[in-house]
Amino acid sequence: MIVAIELLAGLAVAGAYSAQLVRWLRVLQREHYVPAALPRFLGRWTSPQVGSASTPARRNLRRPVTLSQVLLVVLLVGLVVRNPVILVLDSILYGLFCPVGLSIRGRTGALRWTRRATLIAVVASVVALLIASLGALTPQRWLGAVIVVWAVPVLLDVSTRVLTPYENRRASEFVDRAAQRLARISPTVVGITGSYGKTSTKNHLAQLLDGAVVASPRSFNNRAGLSRAINENLSDGTSVFIAEMGTYGPGEIRSMCDWCPPTIAVVTAIGPVHLERMKTLDVIDAAKFEITERATTVIVNADDVRLREWVKRLGDSGKRVVTAGSTFRDAAIRVVPDGSQWRVDYDGVTVTNCPPIVGVQPTNLACAIAVAVELGTDVGEVVGRIARVTSVANRANVVTSVSGVAVIDDTFNANPASAAAALDLLSNLDVTGRRVLVTPGMVELGSDQYGQNLALARRAAALGFELVVVGRTNALALAAGYGSAPRRFDTRDDAVAWIRASLVDGDAVLYLNDLPDNYP
Repeated sequence: MIVAIELLAGLAVAGAYSAQLVRWLRVLQREHYVPAALPRFLGRWTSPQVGSASTPARRNLRRPVTLSQVLLVVLLVGLVVRNPVILVLDSILYGLFCPVGLSIRGRTGALRWTRRATLIAVVASVVALLIASLGALTPQRWLGAVIVVWAVPVLLDVSTRVLTPYENRRASEFVDRAAQRLARISPTVVGITGSYGKTSTKNHLAQLLDGAVVASPRSFNNRAGLSRAINENLSDGTSVFIAEMGTYGPGEIRSMCDWCPPTIAVVTAIGPVHLERMKTLDVIDAAKFEITERATTVIVNADDVRLREWVKRLGDSGKRVVTAGSTFRDAAIRVVPDGSQWRVDYDGVTVTNCPPIVGVQPTNLACAIAVAVELGTDVGEVVGRIARVTSVANRANVVTSVSGVAVIDDTFNANPASAAAALDLLSNLDVTGRRVLVTPGMVELGSDQYGQNLALARRAAALGFELVVVGRTNALALAAGYGSAPRRFDTRDDAVAWIRASLVDGDAVLYLNDLPDNYP
């Protein structure tokens, strides 16, 4: 009887470990196998919301004591009294059900058992089995098994770090192949980076150019994505390759430029995106500057104060510098909203006027025009192609639903500048009814995150918008900024269902950002 009970307990503990492994491996995969992401997300899911809850609007969004916290206390009690029954039952409950809300299957994306994910899981499980086996040889023979259930994020973190050199060597094979292909075909490489605006600028540039032009797809903007874009899409005769380059830290863009050196570099903005990872704007500034090191021509968004400071520095180093923008008067190429038209200026002379393009930021279009001209296309031809330019999918797209509700899809934008532009867009829509903002807020803004979400909600309230908060990640900040209790849903699907049931012809809704379900 005792043997059967212990066997069942062992199977239950193994199931609890497996549930934890799948949960946290899915988070790791969604975060591009960056091991440092795991402790951040563990904190998000198991810690109470921070900040004061001094108003009714904020008190009703306070996060209650979590099941994870209760079970942690029970674990500590079990350790103190050395009761194996408490420890085993506690670890089973934790492994199977915690953190509450972090799905095993995934609502916005299931775990994909890729080669890399499988290898990390195997290494972590071998270590877990070793710890459990060693623990079985001690007087507290269940302690090792209990530890591994609670320590899955740590095991995955360590396994990922240990395997990183191997993964880098493996990735180098694809990078080497991409570098050879790039050298053989020899297109002009345009490298685009920026805290935001790089994907839109890349797409606008491709729309303005004629000929054999290849742009890296979607957001394939890291080492693996860029090498894949070259290996799969670059063909003989390609004249221009537009490479979007992102970064999570210093050295990453420089490394990409070593094997994919841009002739023309474009920098769209310096802002607090990924501030959680890079800590300060100065670090972000330096990381983005790396794209200029091997370029002969650099286009900078002169509306950005930090980028204006680059102009002299780049010029003194022998680079050709072209300024583009919307609001900065001295920019060489400007796209300026002027009443019901956009005015396009080139070297201080207006070359055309065109209708505004919904969902397109004038500054991003100006940067794209500047590159097209630098590639040798006559400015008259370039501006004649502006009619081809469209907004990028999920970035300020405006459609009218069958019910007559105006819908702004801005689910791929998640930075303060684009959020402000999206609020302006909602405010200026020609509708007569309700205007509703649906958002989980903005993330990865480091110490600025609370303040930026506070400001977002305050502006929404000042504009008379209804606010719908999705999830708990930024719920306190959004509620505090809004000033009265916003409507709240746990998932975007629930919010969409409410919108469809509540809004009618003449109303408008803005979907701003959409966090995957690895966020609470």
